[in-house]
Amino acid sequence: MNAPASPASSEPGVLIIGGGLVGASLAIALDAAGIAATLVETAAPRVDAQPSYDERNLALARATVNGLDAIGAWRHAAAQATPIRHIHVSRAGEFGSARIDADNHGVDALGWTLPARELGAALLRRLDECTRLTRLAPATLSALQPLAGGWRAQISSAGGIRSIDAALLVGADGTGSFVRAQLGIDAERHDYRQTLFVCTVTPERDHAHRAYERFADDGPIALLPLAERRCGLVLTVAADEAEAVAALDDAAFIALAQRRFGWRLGRLSRPGKRHPFAIQRVAARQLTGPRAVLVGNAAQTVHPIGAQGFNLGLRDALTLAELAAAARDPGAADLLERYAARRAPDREGTMAMSHGLVRLACLPQPLLAPFRSLALLACDRVPPLQRLLARRGMGFRGEPPLAVLERLP
Repeated sequence: MNAPASPASSEPGVLIIGGGLVGASLAIALDAAGIAATLVETAAPRVDAQPSYDERNLALARATVNGLDAIGAWRHAAAQATPIRHIHVSRAGEFGSARIDADNHGVDALGWTLPARELGAALLRRLDECTRLTRLAPATLSALQPLAGGWRAQISSAGGIRSIDAALLVGADGTGSFVRAQLGIDAERHDYRQTLFVCTVTPERDHAHRAYERFADDGPIALLPLAERRCGLVLTVAADEAEAVAALDDAAFIALAQRRFGWRLGRLSRPGKRHPFAIQRVAARQLTGPRAVLVGNAAQTVHPIGAQGFNLGLRDALTLAELAAAARDPGAADLLERYAARRAPDREGTMAMSHGLVRLACLPQPLLAPFRSLALLACDRVPPLQRLLARRGMGFRGEPPLAVLERLP
């Protein structure tokens, strides 16, 4: 970064670097709040070009769907979503399990399953409706210069380099965030030495809108309900086994998944195309800098166990938009302090939960087996624990953004 420069004469707005799921959601929320913003996307504004609009099947918490509905995006995605009305959590080889049913908590669904590509398409359609948003794509951030009241960014695109002044700089540019590095914010990193394989499968029995999460020494495996009796499979393997698993033919891969998941849904068949993802935990040591903030994976990348990544990131985006909507200056120091304080309980609790589950639920320690089973049984049969587990699973933790509370059960 260079020495401070004089601010431009035009009034700066919000500059969002990163047009993935969280960055796009933030841009939409700011536009809905009447705040001028510029969204810089490295990929062309097409579903097949944006890397985060991929083949993963996202488990969207109830709070997340409330939030997407509040910013006008859910109407473009609802038809492709499958409700999750039941959740079953267990561990291979142990007797405990926890079951959560939507009916018992007075809601029609605990969450919904939606392919990331479909959510991306819905966000693109909603972005097209924005009136105060400037979109630059494909374009990249090449340099930053601090101003007295914000930042001056050099944005590179096919048309050349242009300067944009912003009162608030938002890094929504993913795990390897360039913005985070330019701000000098360090991050804690943990390599789980695991690889995630995602695909679709067809179970012999109807999933009945039930999502399964099953822990094992090798890592978690999940089945998420999809339309047409299909399921989204999420299979975790050790990183040193990933190449061999990727090379398996369909029959051998299904046999591995069947062995890891069991037979609760009968025989699994017809696997779709497999996509591997290396798993790591990256947590920024702070969320804000001078007139700058990190959201989504740029702020924290969590283990996919419990499916909290995008859900957590959307709450980042909606909280920031809510605070900015009530302020004259979206980059003011006190606003960013309030943002960090609001997000801390949710962020820290979610990161601790995901990391703790991997360390405890998937740890190959036989002496822990009875304690794990008793913990799952307590979550299943002790009403206060069941309510706490259900509410947190639905995305209601800490002081959530108001947008997600519109249909709070």
